[in-house]
This record gives sequence, structure tokens and C-alpha cells, in this order.
Amino acid sequence: MLQNTPLVVRNLIIINVLFFLASMVMPAGLSTELFAGTYPGSPFFKPWQLVTHMFMHGGLAHIAFNMFALFMFGSQLERLWGAKRFLNFYLVSGLGGFFLHEFVLGLQLHDQFGTFFPPLEAIVPAGATPSQAARFVEYTYGRVVGASGAIFGLLLAFGMLFPNTRLMLLFPPIPIKAKYFVIGYGVIELLMGMQNNVGDNTAHFAHLGGMLFGYLLLKYWQKDRGTFY
Repeated sequence: MLQNTPLVVRNLIIINVLFFLASMVMPAGLSTELFAGTYPGSPFFKPWQLVTHMFMHGGLAHIAFNMFALFMFGSQLERLWGAKRFLNFYLVSGLGGFFLHEFVLGLQLHDQFGTFFPPLEAIVPAGATPSQAARFVEYTYGRVVGASGAIFGLLLAFGMLFPNTRLMLLFPPIPIKAKYFVIGYGVIELLMGMQNNVGDNTAHFAHLGGMLFGYLLLKYWQKDRGTFY
């Protein structure tokens, strides 16, 4: 199947799978500590996480869904745009997802601590052991992993460029035009992100960030050359 897949999509799938396999054989937690994205104010933040978080996934179902969507929607877009433009769009959407996710977290921190970058002593209770302190920091800042920001950018682009293409849903198994699917999915993500339910580990604002930055880049291309192509 990958032999007939466009070059960038194929390589992105391969890199994601390699990261996933590496995370399974590395010591517990090490791959997450090194490569998962975290808030820039966290002591665990590393600059390369801006990119590497896009290749990390939380489980088999997570990576399977993202890679299937990358293959389905990304292949069409890379054939339309070419390799360079497609890769730029993918990375911008992924970075946009990270930035919006962390910006929303920053607003929550500001509401709680009065600053976007609270000092460690405001987060870690006095007398906490190093391991306890690490857990408090992890709980406060969290981690973000996955290609979902980039994938949602691709989904948005597909819906804008092929609005009347019919997609077959799994649940319920009915066809729906791409433009309505994208709008519906975006509304659902916004509502779920605003609810901020306890136990919901999905980075809804990362999905929305991918769609937002993807949209802005598409509009920039349209303004610059008068076309999405």
C-alpha cells in the first residue's frame, strides 16, 4: 500500500511508526520525557518537543487512527499541492495545534496563579520529595502527544478543497459531504474543549489549533496567489 503513497505521506507514516516502536522499547517514561510536548514554562520543556510531539502517540488506537487519516486525506492533498507545500502545511498545522493547546493552558495557569509562568514553589508543596515534586509539575503542565493537530489541519483543508466529496462515517454508517463533516467535527471539538471534563485526556484545543492554523495558511496562499493550489 505504501508503495503507491506520495513520498511525504509515506515518510511521515514511517517516522511515526518508528517513534511508536522506539517508545515501546525505551525505558518506561523516557520517550515521553524526551519527546512529548509540554508547556514552555515547564522545567521539562525542550525546544525539539515542538516537532517531536507530533510523532509520539498514546497507544495503538491513537496512532492507527491518525495514520489512517494521514493516508486518506494527506495523499490527496500531497498529490494536489506537491511535496514541499504539503509538508509545510502539515508542520504548520501541527505547530498550530501545539501553540493553541499550550496557550489555553497558559490562560488556566494565569487564572489560577496570576501569571503565565508560575514559580515551582507555587506548584510544589513545601516538603515534597523530588518524586512528588515531579508528579506535581507533570500534573500542572501535562504532556501533549500525537499528530492530531496536523491531521485536523489536513481534514480542514480537504473539506475546503473537496467540499462535496462524500465520506462514509463508521458510526452511524452514513455518507456525509466533507464540508459538513469538517464543520461538525470542529463544533464538537470546541464544545468538548470548553467543557474541560475531568478525565478527558484528549487535547481538543490542539485539534482546533491545527484547523485554525491550517485555515489561516490556506487563506494566505489564496491571497498570495489567488488560489489554494
